[in-house]
Amino acid sequence: MVSDSELKVAVLGLGYIGLPTAAVIARTGVQVLGIDVSEKVVETVNSGKVHIEEVDLDGLVSGVVARGNLRAATLIEPADVFVIAVPTPFGDHHAPNIGYVLQAATTVAAVLKAGDVVILESTSPVGTTEKVRDLLAALRPDLKVPGKTGETADIAIAYCPERVLPGRILVELIDNDRVIGGITPRCARKALAFYRRFVRGACVTTTARAAEMTKLTENAFRDVNIAFANELSLIADTMGVDVWEVIRLANRHPRVNILSPGPGVGGHCIAVDPWFLVSAAPEQTPLIRTAREVNDGKVAHTIARAAALIEQFPGVPVACLGLAFKANIDDFRESPALKVAADLAHRFGNRIRIVEPYADALPAVFAGSAARLIDIDSAIETCGIMIVLVDHEVFKSVPLEERASMVVYDTRGIWPDQPTPIAAAADLRLAS
Repeated sequence: MVSDSELKVAVLGLGYIGLPTAAVIARTGVQVLGIDVSEKVVETVNSGKVHIEEVDLDGLVSGVVARGNLRAATLIEPADVFVIAVPTPFGDHHAPNIGYVLQAATTVAAVLKAGDVVILESTSPVGTTEKVRDLLAALRPDLKVPGKTGETADIAIAYCPERVLPGRILVELIDNDRVIGGITPRCARKALAFYRRFVRGACVTTTARAAEMTKLTENAFRDVNIAFANELSLIADTMGVDVWEVIRLANRHPRVNILSPGPGVGGHCIAVDPWFLVSAAPEQTPLIRTAREVNDGKVAHTIARAAALIEQFPGVPVACLGLAFKANIDDFRESPALKVAADLAHRFGNRIRIVEPYADALPAVFAGSAARLIDIDSAIETCGIMIVLVDHEVFKSVPLEERASMVVYDTRGIWPDQPTPIAAAADLRLAS
């Protein structure tokens, strides 16, 4: 492979994974072109700024753009390595939609040349990399494609999923181990050589199908374990027991590690990827399907319980704390907090105030409601009811003396010292 200064990389999709990946690669001195369908995203990146919230990403992007190692465009250009990092949502009946992946592959085909490496990073159903291979073979019959020729292939095609945590993406893109699945072993080795340029973690090669299933397995494992915690919280509610106390005590067992419950499961990975396995093998996945249903059902339970609480105190302003799918990020994809807050906003109108430190305006789902965005200090001063939906650090920092008189529904367990507000409830009823 060519030297860092001569290598050209194109990253298709400048979202929560694509942009950090492009910036990390560019930091090594490689020339990186980021491709995105949004002209606004392209303009933002080319100005050295970012359109997403991620720790230290703004400084990194600013630096690599200023040095000329990263630029963005809406049109593809020839490169040596193509990294596809576009969304893979699900459609009707939770069937996976790989349309964006195939569209990206079609774009790459137009400029593909002998010696190039094509790597799919998007979380995908098993067999997607082979579909990319088949599409490239159909669009470029002039090239010998791996798995389609008995001779040495002209190009390499591989699958290498990300496995990063929002808020730590830049660190984990470098330090975490990577699973690299090739259409052929030679493809895997070509992709391995590329990732070794910027990854310090172990890079393990395998087949494309095994790598695809590995990514889905990781997220399904998390989903099943979160579902246990969420189901436990439902049982505790029914029995009048503090689920946080139960989990804390149970986790003192040397072989028990129960995760934290919440209002549901969000994000574009854990809330989506298990359905890819269910869709591919419906008869063999009753546990994975049930876990998805438990976690999706927790949203409705949270809404019902929050609404019942609000209805006890007519006229009292309510603060919904958080909209993101997890703490300290601005990502609202598949967020249970967003779904809960939006439902309450449309149900209770101007009584609902939203506190989300990572948003400058309310998302479109709030259109038509009278809810408004306020900061945490205003919520403390004006709201008698607090519904904690996200465990942002700024919410954890609110001391007991500032919330002792409030009625609180804490879905995240961030305020274990919150007393049962009997006196506060009485005061709220009198005030209303």
